[in-house]
Amino acid sequence: MKPFWMGKYEVTWDEYEPFQLTSIGPAKDGSRQVWKPTDKPEDLISQPTPPYQPMDFGMGRDRYPAICMTQHAANKYCQWLSAQTGQFYRLPTEAEWEYAARAGTKTAYFFGDDKAQLKDYAWYFDNAPNFQYAKIGLKKPNPWGLYDIYGNVCEWCLDQYTPTTPATSILGNDWVRSKTPYPHVARGGTYDDDPELLRSSARKASDPLWKQQDPQLPKSIWYLTDATWLGFRIVRPLEIPTVEEMFAAWNNGVAKE
Repeated sequence: MKPFWMGKYEVTWDEYEPFQLTSIGPAKDGSRQVWKPTDKPEDLISQPTPPYQPMDFGMGRDRYPAICMTQHAANKYCQWLSAQTGQFYRLPTEAEWEYAARAGTKTAYFFGDDKAQLKDYAWYFDNAPNFQYAKIGLKKPNPWGLYDIYGNVCEWCLDQYTPTTPATSILGNDWVRSKTPYPHVARGGTYDDDPELLRSSARKASDPLWKQQDPQLPKSIWYLTDATWLGFRIVRPLEIPTVEEMFAAWNNGVAKE
């Protein structure tokens, strides 16, 4: 496993909304943009279409996790943030996410196997305020200082979902490359889940039903109307990848879900 930094918190609306408002759209002449290795990233980031309603669904925005974005939208946020900061950011691989969540432990949870302790570290079905997500950072962090790594909202990973945890040949900083639009991996469990689904090894597979109520035709590539418990956190690898590797991370998938 090559070293990387991971976001202390889930990405919040305060961080995500500037991307929705300021990211770059089509080329000035109206033509379709085609990425080339020589292009500047800030000139190539497509802009989320305006949602048909506020995507927090009234649950709160100030220091609350951003939710309801597709994996494509989360990837493009990482590309936009990289362009703004001059640093490379992306979604974590599934292996990176679990490595960080476990924080050197081998038990069901980073604090051990006693589910009764979960209330000190996570928002889930038994204690979520008003049966919705909570502000970030209100529970205790894991041993490596990551808050809400369990519960609150589950978090996108780069990987295509496979029936079992990926083989050791692709573990680490690489990921299972996408061959189909669905499913992709989300980790960590949600405010609406039971303790078993918050274990470090628990996995969730994306599904077209996550945008079932989207009234648009075709359905949006940016929003998941039925995934009000899904967000993400970001990583920054210590080793700067090649431009081609950056492009692969920001454009993972054979279709935009």
